[in-house]
Amino acid sequence: MTDAAATTTILVVEDDDATRTFLADNLLADGYELIVAETAKDGLRHLEYKQPDLLVLDLALPDGSGLDLLAAVRAADGVGGRIDPDLPVIVLTGRAGALDRVRGFERGADDYVVKPFSYPELLGRVAAVLRRTRPRAAQGRVRVGDLEIDPPSREVRLRGARIELSQKEYALLRALAADPTRVFTKDELLRDVWGFRSRGATRTLDSHACRLRRKLHVGGDRFVVNVWGVGYRLIDGPVAGP
Repeated sequence: MTDAAATTTILVVEDDDATRTFLADNLLADGYELIVAETAKDGLRHLEYKQPDLLVLDLALPDGSGLDLLAAVRAADGVGGRIDPDLPVIVLTGRAGALDRVRGFERGADDYVVKPFSYPELLGRVAAVLRRTRPRAAQGRVRVGDLEIDPPSREVRLRGARIELSQKEYALLRALAADPTRVFTKDELLRDVWGFRSRGATRTLDSHACRLRRKLHVGGDRFVVNVWGVGYRLIDGPVAGP
């Protein structure tokens, strides 16, 4: 795992279960943080609220063309909206024609990889695109009450004091901060933060949420709230209660 990988979140938008699982498993093993989506709609939601560092995008999606999603990224204003118009994008598709490649680059792709693909080659292209596109314009900080999250540096501060979080604790906090006060279900968080397709019997979410809650419990603050039987939400504490 490289230092670059340890601080990089990749969004994979791919409707084929086998390809999506293969990419998620291997990129996670190589140290990247992963977000996965099966549709253009879910991909757009993740782009707005998770602000990944790189998008790996299939073109043939069940609810539309990946080219349209790519065009939406490049058309973002980068000021009032949450989507970064300079987000690096690698198209990963079975469309191998010269015209398809041209259209991909015209819409703003940084690279174009044709299926079937070599994973080591894709990994090298990911690293190359990230090298070319960094440093990117700093994204705005996220504030929830006295809590401040800085996406480019992965830095979290509470009333100016830095809070040290693990990679997954940070990813969980950022997921919750995307829509403060909304209750995120456990299935949503396990899918979006860990890439799990089903909850199963895992306790990893609860254990990470418990550690995150303790780290943010400063001076009576209670940001991470467990909504019993549903999931978790973020509030701009402090609040009354245990």
